Amino acid sequence: MREWLKSLSIKDKKVIGEDIKTVQFGWPLGMPLVRKLEPGLWEVRSNTSAGTARVLFTIQGDIMVLLHGFIKKSPKIPLDDLSVARKRLIQVRGEE
Repeated sequence: MREWLKSLSIKDKKVIGEDIKTVQFGWPLGMPLVRKLEPGLWEVRSNTSAGTARVLFTIQGDIMVLLHGFIKKSPKIPLDDLSVARKRLIQVRGEE
């Protein structure tokens, strides 16, 4: 997640950071900023110069845990990206 964020432009990092901060301090939120994907897994939707960025996250107690981020290029979330987030969710929950 950190490497992906570092690869973005300063402007895009700022947009994504502001959206994540909005979710952190306003939780729970819904559309258009946040969408629930499945139990325990949500996405933050940010409009960047590179396209629509998605940051997949979970909530552990009162902590927002960022699992995976990508620029969405198709109508559906790519299965590879969803798979990465699911694996990290399992690790965060300690279910390995």
